[in-house]
Amino acid sequence: MIQAKNMSFSYTGSPPYVLNGVNFEIQDGAYVSVVGENGSGKTTLIRLILKFLKPTGGSIVSKAKKIGYVPQKNDFSNSSFPITVYEVLNSYRKLMRIRSKEAIAQALYDVGMSGFESVLMGLLSGGQHQKILIARALMGKPDLLVLDEPSTGVDRNSQQEIYGFLKKINTEDGVTIVSVEHNLDAAIANSTLIYHLTSGQGHLCTPQQYADEFLNTRRK
Repeated sequence: MIQAKNMSFSYTGSPPYVLNGVNFEIQDGAYVSVVGENGSGKTTLIRLILKFLKPTGGSIVSKAKKIGYVPQKNDFSNSSFPITVYEVLNSYRKLMRIRSKEAIAQALYDVGMSGFESVLMGLLSGGQHQKILIARALMGKPDLLVLDEPSTGVDRNSQQEIYGFLKKINTEDGVTIVSVEHNLDAAIANSTLIYHLTSGQGHLCTPQQYADEFLNTRRK
């Protein structure tokens, strides 16, 4: 699905590099959590996957036919921004050239948000807001879903619902997931692989390996 070969990136085009000599391969159907300290290059990596950025050196190639993206925050979280759930989803439907308006109802049903069409985005709780963003990203039926810290600002119950839903579409629908995570317990519990970034370089491992090599050492 995604392959990086000796990939480097600098926002200035020259050293120092945010990412340097990155190599990895993500197979179809994987659920990969990207973890690391602040400034390790996590957000830059997903921007490269999304093709918002181009590598300074090396390459990154995605074979995804359609990509859904769930950002961490956007203007809709502002309670004074007068836009409804329906308007957000319908504008995306038009952008993606999805003909049927039934796609909106289906997307809301899938994330457990049926009946919220007329609610202002700014009046939703953190968990409800995130579910709508996930619903929006899935309307185009992507084979790759990229998320930026999906549990930020979300209560514990909503976190469980969101991760349960992500696990479901990964295992049952085969959607490949790449998620930047600060919630390490969720990353270990739900991922098939973890990509640990540190000082601009990464290490791909299983959740158990990550827990044994990094988490347990840090907690001692």
